[in-house]
Amino acid sequence: MKLTRRQVAVSFAVLASAPAPAAPQTQPPSQPQVDDLTAARDRLKNNVSALASVPLPMSTEPAFQFKA
Repeated sequence: MKLTRRQVAVSFAVLASAPAPAAPQTQPPSQPQVDDLTAARDRLKNNVSALASVPLPMSTEPAFQFKA
């Protein structure tokens, strides 16, 4: 199937002029944001402790330092 530039332009124009579907209305979060913050902090602490438990040999580190 061959399309000319005009046919492609018309199809894009038709698609662009079509109304976008309405966004579904969301309900406000039932839990306060403070709980989300404490949960994020707990996840961060768990990730840090998991990373700290992995042994990393000194040869893995690069031989240079980044300085600002």
